[in-house]
Amino acid sequence: MARNSINQRAIEKHLKEIAKGYERAARRNPIRVPIQTGTSAEGGSVPGRGTAEGDPILARLLLWLDEQAQQNPSHYVDVTRFIQEQELHGEDASVLVFELEQRDLVKVARTFDGTSDVCLTDAGRAAIHRLTKLRGDRAARLRYAMDAFQRWLFDTSGNQQPVDPALFFAAPGAFFAGSAISGEDLHEALVYLAEHKLIERIDTDPATVAITPQGVSCALAGGSVQDHINQPRPGSTYNNYLPNAKGVIIGEQQHFTQNNTDGVDPTLFVQLAGYIGQVSSTLGMSDTDRAELERVAQDLHAEATSESPEPGRLRQVATQVKDKLIEAGTTIAATMGVQMAEQALAALVQ
Repeated sequence: MARNSINQRAIEKHLKEIAKGYERAARRNPIRVPIQTGTSAEGGSVPGRGTAEGDPILARLLLWLDEQAQQNPSHYVDVTRFIQEQELHGEDASVLVFELEQRDLVKVARTFDGTSDVCLTDAGRAAIHRLTKLRGDRAARLRYAMDAFQRWLFDTSGNQQPVDPALFFAAPGAFFAGSAISGEDLHEALVYLAEHKLIERIDTDPATVAITPQGVSCALAGGSVQDHINQPRPGSTYNNYLPNAKGVIIGEQQHFTQNNTDGVDPTLFVQLAGYIGQVSSTLGMSDTDRAELERVAQDLHAEATSESPEPGRLRQVATQVKDKLIEAGTTIAATMGVQMAEQALAALVQ
């Protein structure tokens, strides 16, 4: 099948048709209480898929329980009703209840006939409050839509065969912590993924998409789409917002050397500092920790671009950068930064 770039109006028309069809289906079988998760306006992190709030099914269940509690305060509710109403026929009520109970989000009243009735705990209400507070984060919704669609496309068609993106709406992951991903959400995600060559739009009727080799690599890496996009490429430079005293942007030069008597080549340290400025906002750190990491990166940049960089000072500050990246977690961006720091420190002792 020939693959060509599809006309933008055509893809928008197709996605609008998808959205209308999905909205009609949603009216027939509505999600009772929409809710979103993601990075908050205050800079909080997206709940992981290993948490109840980050799991598409459990988040929907939490909000459904909240609705039941508003209608009948202090009453226990049979979770099988949720499965029936939401038509989640492949789900096991007892497993869902166990997941919530293990996290102290519900209290359980087990009956003699084997059913498990539940009511929310204070921890459950707090979890719902957190999710509700995150509802308006559009950036988090788009990040989630990109990640969920990319994972779904890889699972559905890892062999790079074209797929109708509308099929994604039937996937469990098509809910942003309980709130259905809309046609507009999917359209934005597809445009972004195509721009970064993670998917390819195919000129068919209706329009389809296929995962690219880069998209496969992104899925296999296990990180987010943003992690994949922000990781450094071989031979790349790391331009960012941290200028040195001479007004030179960190990372503008692939090989940055200075005249000094210690035989120190600060190139790797300059690139490391520049990389931190580029990816610090993607590491999921608190505002305080991120500011401290950027401050240390600025110190490293200042030392590396000085007239006579001191090896001891470079080692000290680069080690601080490495330690803070390790504390940040195991995302691709953080791991890549740790590797860059280790390479710079290794070069210092050669």
